[in-house]
Amino acid sequence: MIIILKHGASDADIDAVSEKLKEHGYSPNLTRGVEQTIIAAIGAPNLAEKDLVAPQLQALDAVEEVLFVSKPYKLVSRESRPGPTEFAIGQHKGSTPVTLGGKQIVMMAGPCSVENREQLLDTAQMVRDAGATVLRGGAYKPRTSPYDFQGLGLEGLQYLAAAREATGLPVITEVMTPALVEQVCEYADVLQIGARNMQNYDLLREVGRCRTPVMIKRGLSATVEEWLKAAEYILAGGNMNVMFCERGIRTYEPSTRFTLDLSAVPAIKRASHLPIVIDPSQGTGRRDMVAAMSKAAIACGADGLIIEVHPHPEDALSDGQQTLDTKQFTQLMSELKPIAQAVGRTI
Repeated sequence: MIIILKHGASDADIDAVSEKLKEHGYSPNLTRGVEQTIIAAIGAPNLAEKDLVAPQLQALDAVEEVLFVSKPYKLVSRESRPGPTEFAIGQHKGSTPVTLGGKQIVMMAGPCSVENREQLLDTAQMVRDAGATVLRGGAYKPRTSPYDFQGLGLEGLQYLAAAREATGLPVITEVMTPALVEQVCEYADVLQIGARNMQNYDLLREVGRCRTPVMIKRGLSATVEEWLKAAEYILAGGNMNVMFCERGIRTYEPSTRFTLDLSAVPAIKRASHLPIVIDPSQGTGRRDMVAAMSKAAIACGADGLIIEVHPHPEDALSDGQQTLDTKQFTQLMSELKPIAQAVGRTI
């Protein structure tokens, strides 16, 4: 159930609605917008309680409308917020904030893994000069093989903070366990939930308790509805600054590492108010396909791209085969601008 309050509703009005919901077994979740204040009623009381509470809420002077949301992902659903969600990335000192979900397409770029300080600082400078607005880099790396490079951990997070200080680029990096959330929040402007953790519900609950923006990648075999429900865990915890990331799903097709499902962009935008980003590097696993899929992603409405870039991909400790060098990334940025303009966006 979604309760839309009248413009100018006071804190006392919000408290009155919240208390009424609690009386009937719901947990209130407040969202304050520029134009509207919305309270989502979380829970599943019995039918009698449901029938009682709606008329009582509608009788309150501050209540504009009471909506019953049929979707299991109530806060994520467009029924809870018809317009698109926009939020700023870059809460840490030294960041140059950028807004995701608006007219500007946010470009996130950097190495798959943070390998050393020099490599990261060089890459950060180069992608910023090419037009990137967020720096990506893995400090903790989930790898299929236990013998592959697993990341530098805390040292890698410190290098990311140093790169932000040097360039002004906000930082996105992956968090793998609930125990690491607090530490990663100290350094990152966006927490990335990897595909293999999309349904790690303890981790989703933990990032829901923080207020750092979260990117949730689609699971390797997840349906769009499962993905939406996973995001609901985060919003239900109170963290409303969430973006989806389509990074390819596992199919029978062997010519690419994964199958990049660009139809997920309009599917998500129809179902949810949250922004969606495309990862053409992971999605294809092929350097020669990154540019084409990046262009297609912008054309079909993506709010951002996250692309792997390394000064020397052939020497990268992870995913070199799908990584652009800095010259290729600079060229791609110039090719994306007219496509963004054609669909009424900017880069």
